[in-house]
Amino acid sequence: MLGALVMNTGKTMTDHTGSCLCGGITYRVTGSLRPVIACHCQQCRKTSGHHVAATSAPRDRITITGEVRWFQSSPLARRGFCPTCGSNLFWDGPGENLSIFAGTLDGTTGLQLAGHIFCADKGDYYEIADKALPKADGYDPNLTTTVGKP
Repeated sequence: MLGALVMNTGKTMTDHTGSCLCGGITYRVTGSLRPVIACHCQQCRKTSGHHVAATSAPRDRITITGEVRWFQSSPLARRGFCPTCGSNLFWDGPGENLSIFAGTLDGTTGLQLAGHIFCADKGDYYEIADKALPKADGYDPNLTTTVGKP
């Protein structure tokens, strides 16, 4: 891989930053992010009001500033949000990566939607129109951040 270019801001072109709505929690990711995956499971729909679009990166490349409130949403995973403004920021499950809700990233990301998971659980009020992207009725290890099957 070529070395990252440094812009005048001191931020490398492969670094990404993000935050909650109120700015009480900020984060920085050093290096690249995984393409965005849309999750249509009931938990993601309940926590976001629709479906979740998330990217991810290895935990050791993410620096979080501020006090994230964590909710244990299942025996295998927890969800991180801002206790002040309520912004949903992270999904933390098995594997080496931490999922980051793509809408919380700052500026232009260069990311693209790469697939959909838990399509069998999607709401009845919308259709998934991405005909060319992979779709899984449930968990798919090729489209998620987990290592091995939960």
